[in-house]
Amino acid sequence: MQKVLIVEDEKAISGVLHSILSDELTDYEILVAEDGLEAYKLLEKDDFALIISDIKMPKLSGLELLKQALQLKPDTTFVMISGHADIDTAVSALKDGAYDFISKPIDINRLITSVRNALDRKNLVQKANTLLKENTQLKKKVSKKYQMIGQSAALSKIQEMIEKVAPSDARVLITGPNGAGKELVAHAIHSQSERNRGPMIEVNCAAIPSELIESELFGHVKGSFTGAIKDKQGKFELANGGTIFLDEIGDMSLVAQAKVLRALQESRVSPVGSDKEIKVDVRVIAATNKDLKKEIEQGKFREDLFHRLSVIEIYVPALDERKEDIPLLVAHFAQAIADEQGNAVKAFDPKAIEALQEFSWTGNIRELRNVVERLIILGANPVTVEDVTAFVRK
Repeated sequence: MQKVLIVEDEKAISGVLHSILSDELTDYEILVAEDGLEAYKLLEKDDFALIISDIKMPKLSGLELLKQALQLKPDTTFVMISGHADIDTAVSALKDGAYDFISKPIDINRLITSVRNALDRKNLVQKANTLLKENTQLKKKVSKKYQMIGQSAALSKIQEMIEKVAPSDARVLITGPNGAGKELVAHAIHSQSERNRGPMIEVNCAAIPSELIESELFGHVKGSFTGAIKDKQGKFELANGGTIFLDEIGDMSLVAQAKVLRALQESRVSPVGSDKEIKVDVRVIAATNKDLKKEIEQGKFREDLFHRLSVIEIYVPALDERKEDIPLLVAHFAQAIADEQGNAVKAFDPKAIEALQEFSWTGNIRELRNVVERLIILGANPVTVEDVTAFVRK
């Protein structure tokens, strides 16, 4: 149970306050200290949701208690009361960190309102701090999830480009084969940009039917088509102030491409079924495993959209182009899998690593992770070259 402390040297007043607050604040334990020194000693041993303190007291005045208490525990909330009230005293108390100042004779309704507001404010601050801490921890987990592993020249080049590109708002087109890590590059750009406090909204253009992609990107209004039972915000609007990642954009229909081009040109979107335009401020990062120049030649991709998207191009090489990163990747996946399963980390014999480096990884990093998990489950400890021969089919 949280506690409220009354600091008052006049027993008649402290008794009345204790009685009233005990009735009003049934979820709190109400304690009394007879002077500032006693209150400070209690504060050294315990925490209080609120301290209601007189100002004129022997041994340690209320203002001195306020200053010393906030040095000891800065989150402590004070409501000050005084029978010798003047504007200067009130201003001094508030400047020193008090939440409120109430003159004697005390207006009980005024006191109760102030106390409740002070406690509500403190609870909101505590909840906000808890959410902030949880959000920070979540961001760390997300950051770790999208960590780029390796020391190859190819990866170093990508990381250098990310450092240069991220601070700008330039659109980026990420190319490379499936499973090579294009999503990691997109997340790295967002996390290192000034938009990292805003959302990063991902859209897999290949996974959304062509007849629904426009609604998914730009939203729709109720009744605009069968199944539109309520208004829906589109991904562009949800990404406002942040980044939208259009993955597999080479699979987007020409009709949807035209709508995206207009959104990029005008920084506005129109929900399906509405003539209303919504202004959006988003950074666009796109990715594809297709050769968009060939797609343009075949009439499958708009050349004007390509030029809008490819202000900066980043190529993510296949794993076969950076096999020197395989030892680090194996160690990273082994640790991640152990963390997920709650097991000790399995080691890999150097000859097993060499054997993995001999393979051609058509599925790239995604395939390597699956193989590492298979070897951890089926192989010995450490995983041997014989395990690789037995459990990896190439």
